[in-house]
Amino acid sequence: MTKTAVAALAGLALLTAACGGTTSGPEQQGKPVTGGTFTFAIPADPGALDPAQGVLSVTNNVLSMAYDTLVAVDESGKIVPSLAEKWDVKPDSVTFTLRKGVTCSDGSQLTPTNVADNVNHIADPATKSPVYGVMVPVGMKAEADDAAGTVTLSMPQPFSFILESTRTMYIVCGKGVKDRASIARATSGSGPYQLTEAVPSDHYTFKVRRDYTWGPAGATAKDLPETLVMKVVPNEGTSANLLIAGSLNGALFLGPDRTRVAASPGVTKQELRTNTGQFFYHQGEDRPGHDPQVRKALTQALNLQELSAVASGGTGRPATGLVLEPRPCQGDSVTGHVPGYDAAAAAAALDAAGWKLGADGFRAKDGKRLSLRYMYATTRGSNYQASAEYMAEVWKKLGVEVKLNGVIDTKLSESLNATQDWDVVWLPIGVTLPSQLIGFLSGPSAPDGANFAHLANKRYEDLVAKAGKLSAAEACPMWLESESALFEAADLVPVVDYTALLAAKGATFRTIAGSPVATSLRLVAQ
Repeated sequence: MTKTAVAALAGLALLTAACGGTTSGPEQQGKPVTGGTFTFAIPADPGALDPAQGVLSVTNNVLSMAYDTLVAVDESGKIVPSLAEKWDVKPDSVTFTLRKGVTCSDGSQLTPTNVADNVNHIADPATKSPVYGVMVPVGMKAEADDAAGTVTLSMPQPFSFILESTRTMYIVCGKGVKDRASIARATSGSGPYQLTEAVPSDHYTFKVRRDYTWGPAGATAKDLPETLVMKVVPNEGTSANLLIAGSLNGALFLGPDRTRVAASPGVTKQELRTNTGQFFYHQGEDRPGHDPQVRKALTQALNLQELSAVASGGTGRPATGLVLEPRPCQGDSVTGHVPGYDAAAAAAALDAAGWKLGADGFRAKDGKRLSLRYMYATTRGSNYQASAEYMAEVWKKLGVEVKLNGVIDTKLSESLNATQDWDVVWLPIGVTLPSQLIGFLSGPSAPDGANFAHLANKRYEDLVAKAGKLSAAEACPMWLESESALFEAADLVPVVDYTALLAAKGATFRTIAGSPVATSLRLVAQ
């Protein structure tokens, strides 16, 4: 993976609005309204709108309005047809037969060559796409047969999630295929909406395509709102005010404003499980976290149940894994695999590792103080800072010096990649397949690769190598075990599964991964 991918992980984690699961979404009573404008709040500007560069969840939320994927998922998480009406899966390839009559927003026909060009463009090293290895598996190639109406995606060896990986590949068609610069602030897709106005950091306006008839499960644009506005609202308090006042039809709330939103008359709501909250230890050779005894001791010193409550403001749930719901591999990879809370054992472990407590209250070894630089994002709310302060206080009692380093998102990305100026980082992750994590949790270390924490867990590497060559069903026990191997070594420490409140007013819609499903948007009379 590229250096860009390291920054991509930071962006994916820190700006994510991604919520696990496919839900029915908030439903409101009332007569459906034809036409009109549906307005949804997004927490940050999506940036460049080329799907080959779309690493942020907020970006993909916007792209999902204008672009289709080869397959989709239903409310149970089952793969269902979308642009592809059927497929033939082999261990190292999948051949899709495309629907007939699908058109792009410029009126041109969607072809298998269009689909192949998307995959091969991302896989081309010259593109430097940050989604290569995440949304498009490393080594994937595409070959089209326009006469037969098929496109084949292949891998150099068997790959567990060769079909499932295509549910997140947005397909560019029309003029955007050859002119990628044209879709930096525009869209060129086959989806039910087309972007008509982009005002960065303010709003993105879409118009419905009434000729859209090829959505999953026969979805059409017949009853969709005429206009869709994705409004950039970084402050959740502002989103709450706008939703309660009726200026927004939908928004996600992760912070304390969710309480007053939930209590507001006329607002329907649903709780969703969001991305996982965890922290990493830097394992470079010159870092305290390089020693597994130190990592285990630092983890044992923390009451993770208390930390979970601090990190989520009391709204989280026990962490059960690293992949969002609906997971392709169901199961709990966390319970029983994280070093348990034992302050006395933590102190004894540091003593045994040579870190002795001095008269100044801090531990030292060979004349060097045990000191940690803890990095977190200041732009993700007060709970991140509260978590950092809680952990610093616990570790201080253990005799560890902790220097808190709160930074904005861009600085965090820079530190993960270039400066490597951290020892512990709080970095939530939101991915839909375990294979999407491999480059971040193994392989070349930053700044030469995406392995920002310099992890080297041979058991994890062996398990994912074996799992990747099996079918998804056969491989699931290994994928779960690979996560557990990371937790047992305290390579990273899962703390909490965040939850969010999905709220609506004057509207109804379904969600996938916290993003409104474009074909499900409906306005209702209030």
